[in-house]
Amino acid sequence: MKDSLTLWWDKASDGIRYIDQTLLPTEFSVVTCTSVDRLITAIQRLEIRGAPALGVAGGYGVALAAATCSGASFEDFLRTVKYEAGRIRTSRPTAVNLSWGVDRVLSRVLATNDMPSARGVAFAEAHAIADEDTRCCHAIGEQGAALLPEKCTVLTHCNAGALACSSWGTALGVVRSAVEAGKEIRVIACETRPLLQGARLTAWELARDGIDVTVITDSMAAHMMRTTPINAVIVGADRITGDAVFNKIGTYMHAVCARHHGIPFYVAAPLSTFDGVLKEKEVTIEERGRGELAVMGNRTLIPDGVPVRNFAFDATPVELVSAIITEHGIVRPPFDINALLSHPGSNHNP
Repeated sequence: MKDSLTLWWDKASDGIRYIDQTLLPTEFSVVTCTSVDRLITAIQRLEIRGAPALGVAGGYGVALAAATCSGASFEDFLRTVKYEAGRIRTSRPTAVNLSWGVDRVLSRVLATNDMPSARGVAFAEAHAIADEDTRCCHAIGEQGAALLPEKCTVLTHCNAGALACSSWGTALGVVRSAVEAGKEIRVIACETRPLLQGARLTAWELARDGIDVTVITDSMAAHMMRTTPINAVIVGADRITGDAVFNKIGTYMHAVCARHHGIPFYVAAPLSTFDGVLKEKEVTIEERGRGELAVMGNRTLIPDGVPVRNFAFDATPVELVSAIITEHGIVRPPFDINALLSHPGSNHNP
């Protein structure tokens, strides 16, 4: 994917344009979203997914609401924008970037005095979030590439690439930056059940860029760590609290296995993914529908009447994390979240 945008504002259509991730790898489709309702559907259906991408989508969603909302008075306009922002904010509960992007743009809108100013400020701030995301991903990539040896095998889980951001990626940004630096990188991508984001998305991205990638089943990871020279596990994150890293379900298992086999476990994430307010037990982990597990295509995989649990994320205790790679540097334990968020360039509003 290199520097190709995967989510952006399109002036010609006055809408949000994005690659529909549910159709990959067999179909490449760019969708235009011109309403808040359609954006919420895209987020809930995982057409748009990945913490940084959700932050960008949240920011543009508020700008879209400001552009399409009207009211008899400025107060009515603000009331409607706040309502739509609330709907976007709660469309998925676990990734902190979504609410961060929404609230960052909304706060600018609420500080204005008229509708034209509100709309102008909303788009300016949303564009700033998107631009910062690209810069952050490149900075994370450069920081993380320095951690990898000249010849390196990386295991990753889910998709923390360009599709999960607006370009370049976080965990895959580290891989891309290492390859650009001349390092010989091989990636082992866990399939990431039940929606196969590793098999469908990570493998698609890396293959397009000509980067060596092999897909394995999630249940093979421990065996591979034991029998194959793996130099690092690198994942992204949907929320990082002072005591845990929330990422795609299965991440905790990989962290435990990496610790047992003496393999560094790295998390690559921008400061917008950090949560300096909540602790692990206070975070809602999204549980998705039965159909994602019970049905594949036209085939039923689980007998009718048998219940399932389908958590989208899990929490990895920070004690299992070797380092967190951020746009402002590599952070090693003990992790001081509040100190990170006080960085002058964090643009973080907890």
